[in-house]
Amino acid sequence: MSSKDSSQEKTTAAELSAAGESAAGSSRGRPGWKKTLSRVVPNIFIAAMSFIMIFPFLWMFASALMTQEEIASYPPTFIPASPQWSHFLEAWQSAPFNIYIFNSFFTASAIVALHIITTALFAYAITQLNFRFRKPLFVIVMATYMLPVPVTYVPSYIVLSWLGWLDTYQGIIFSNSVSVFAIFLARQAFLQVPDELVDASKVDGASHWTILWKVFFPLTKPIFITFGLINFVLMYNNYLWPLLIIRSERLYLITIGLRQFFIEQGAYGVNWPLIMAASTIVVTPLLILFFITQKWFIKGVGDTGVKG
Repeated sequence: MSSKDSSQEKTTAAELSAAGESAAGSSRGRPGWKKTLSRVVPNIFIAAMSFIMIFPFLWMFASALMTQEEIASYPPTFIPASPQWSHFLEAWQSAPFNIYIFNSFFTASAIVALHIITTALFAYAITQLNFRFRKPLFVIVMATYMLPVPVTYVPSYIVLSWLGWLDTYQGIIFSNSVSVFAIFLARQAFLQVPDELVDASKVDGASHWTILWKVFFPLTKPIFITFGLINFVLMYNNYLWPLLIIRSERLYLITIGLRQFFIEQGAYGVNWPLIMAASTIVVTPLLILFFITQKWFIKGVGDTGVKG
């Protein structure tokens, strides 16, 4: 009996040991699955969102290579049977897109240059100079950011009319010369610059102008590139305000020119391949610009999350 009891006890002990190891293994396995899911699920979500964002561009490009019948076919086709690359040349020759793109690049570049200058000056003054009503002034400027943009159209139009700047480059440029969004970002970035650097520059006899452009600007350059790129895209895509003050075709921005081309091609569906080809031509410069500056853009976005 004792030998049987001993063997049963050994068997029971072995079973309990095996069960314990199994439980321990499963408990060790669960965190592994959780860790894998924590990596896979966000990646799947990001991939899905990326596809949703890029699909309109893919459809636009594919439609530019299709015939009118392929675009109107049902069920829809996503790959043209015979790509019509000539649509891009035909669209380019159907309207002065070179003038439209130049006007948009010129005005957007000039506006961004003014944004950099006015933003740097205001942000430096509001963070480094001591004067009365400094904080109320910043609050008032930030409050204007909450105003709907169309609210400013009538007074801006009247001012440009007084100056004789309607239907001119300077009317487009100087009416957009200040960006409250850029001021906010630059102020946050300037607050992160160590006071020791500023004090050392003052000890060396540097003026405010020198400190601004030799100390603050180099240290916060990614922020300026970030809001410069964002504002460039906004000004490149600006439509309603230029439509109100521009009358001459030689001054048309790309948005107004594309609308005019859309109307001339029949507006609602007469020649969709050319319209899609023209739209692809219009958006390509912005894509190239983003790919060139994406390193600084991403760094600038990351820097805005630092304390300040």
